Amino acid sequence: MHYFPITLPFLLILFLLFVVLLVMVEIGILGYAYQRLGINRRYVFALLLLSLFGSYINIPVYQLPPETLFSAGRVTFYGIQHVIPFATHWPGTVIAVNLGGAVIPVILSIYLLVKNRLFYRGVLGIFIVALIVHHVAHPVHGVGIAEPIFIPPLAATGAAILISRQFAPALAYISGSLGTLIGADLLNINNIQGLGAPVASIGGAGTFDGIFMTGILAVLLAAVLSDRSQAA
Repeated sequence: MHYFPITLPFLLILFLLFVVLLVMVEIGILGYAYQRLGINRRYVFALLLLSLFGSYINIPVYQLPPETLFSAGRVTFYGIQHVIPFATHWPGTVIAVNLGGAVIPVILSIYLLVKNRLFYRGVLGIFIVALIVHHVAHPVHGVGIAEPIFIPPLAATGAAILISRQFAPALAYISGSLGTLIGADLLNINNIQGLGAPVASIGGAGTFDGIFMTGILAVLLAAVLSDRSQAA
């Protein structure tokens, strides 16, 4: 199942942001933040690129009973336009997993948890972000579950700095990615039925942009803030 979860103007904004971040990697700013995260600078570009364009791919895992579906339209939530894929002869809402917004962040988060031995602190950070994101996430007809784009990275940054300044960058990514997936998508899975969405994508639709921003802003902010705190 292939479609981008947001409309072209917002996709272009994310792509332009990606270009800016690529420049930051080349001059060493974002590369330093990701080194603090525990990822070699050479892989930063590949991870960002895979996450962005991986949002185009949704892997079907389950199908809900038939219902009246919204189709071929756009829905605006907190200023972001989300795409409703065109559906013909659609039996019911398909639950899918987004490659760029779920699969890649989950794999990377597990790697960081194991590499940095952040099991207890990671669980605490995930719990805090999941609680906050779940509170602000809303079912959106035709789309699925969505939340304000800047809530996940800001919540993840605050939780990471609070729990451990030493491992703040890694905790920010882990908490922001897994906390958003759990708080927005998994804890609202029972609310999907009745929204009329042809596809409800875990890590896609109204959560991909938040997770993508988390992978950028939370890690960068956590690296900067943790360094300032240690310098003080």
